[in-house]
Amino acid sequence: MTRRSLKKIRGTIDQILERASHVENPNDLLCSPGGMLLLDAICMNLIVLGEAVKGLDKQTGGTLLAQYPEIYWSGVMRMRDKIAHHYFEIDTDVVFRTVQEDIPQLRQAVDKMIAGLTDKVK
Repeated sequence: MTRRSLKKIRGTIDQILERASHVENPNDLLCSPGGMLLLDAICMNLIVLGEAVKGLDKQTGGTLLAQYPEIYWSGVMRMRDKIAHHYFEIDTDVVFRTVQEDIPQLRQAVDKMIAGLTDKVK
């Protein structure tokens, strides 16, 4: 179950990275209808990501995420809450910076988590 959840999280991360692959600055998300669609898609996936991380944390009794302190897990979950409940207050600079800086680090941590679970099964 945990491995499946992690793979879904990794898939969501990959979707975020793919959608943002041609975004060079925050204005790319604001200055055209296509950019706004990208912003919406990225934000939706950030909501999905935060919800999945919350579920994983609950599923593992808070033990798995604590093993990866390099990731600001509560920030991942809070970003979900901010986007879902305060959409009109979204700061595009924060979304851009999150995608550029935090999401790749999160991808690495999730890959380590999956590898760690695989190692335990062998």
